[in-house]
Amino acid sequence: MEKLRILYVASEINPFLQTTDVADYVRKLPQAMQELGAEIRILVPRFGLINERKNRLHEVVRLSGINITVGDEEKPLIIKVASIPNAKLQVYFIDNDDYFHRKSVFFDKENNFFDDNDERAIFFCKGVLETVKKLGWAPDVVHCNDWMTALIPLYLKTTYRNDPMFKDTKSVFTVHNNAFDYKFDADLQSKAKAMDVSDEALSHLHSADFEGFVKIGCAYADAVIKADDHCSESLNQIFNNAPKRVELDEHNEKFSESYYNLYTDLMN
Repeated sequence: MEKLRILYVASEINPFLQTTDVADYVRKLPQAMQELGAEIRILVPRFGLINERKNRLHEVVRLSGINITVGDEEKPLIIKVASIPNAKLQVYFIDNDDYFHRKSVFFDKENNFFDDNDERAIFFCKGVLETVKKLGWAPDVVHCNDWMTALIPLYLKTTYRNDPMFKDTKSVFTVHNNAFDYKFDADLQSKAKAMDVSDEALSHLHSADFEGFVKIGCAYADAVIKADDHCSESLNQIFNNAPKRVELDEHNEKFSESYYNLYTDLMN
């Protein structure tokens, strides 16, 4: 039997960057799956807080050079890679000078939310899928984490549904309790457009906020998980309304087997 291929996508991972619980979640889970025999790839943004020299990031020239469309603009995609110390795990970093070179993640020094965080998320989601195509590595499961990755399940069901690399790929979306209050501009839906993506498909983004992103992830993923028992009431409601929600006990000592079984069940 072939190894299960799992792609993890998130905004951050230890030890390169940690601002929320996502970083630990995405550090622990891939290693647990690798130890159970799965083949793993991990993709995160190369936020400017990540020290390239210290973390030994280097550009993967054969993967770089694609242009990613965000609304009416095209932005060049740069791919970097590094290994997690003391683990046989490689992390690929999605980079772009305009979006990821500032020395902070989602907020500036005055704690103002960047008004182009929506574009950064769209660029990241599209960039992840194009990078996987360039890698020539067809994932069985793409496990997306938090709002920044929420468009990937949608793109897999629309733009990439007939792509040989993704035709059998299933997606998992994990809801994390990292809400923000900011509302994006009304053109968010048009920026998120891609081939075979209708206005109706993007209707959840009409609210142009955190919950809109989470709803679209929940609507299109093949399984939806909640990482935190202490989510806000509104997030719990979104999760409870998700058609493919799966209840997993994060604190169960057999959590690894629970995830592995979830992934393999999706393939059947």
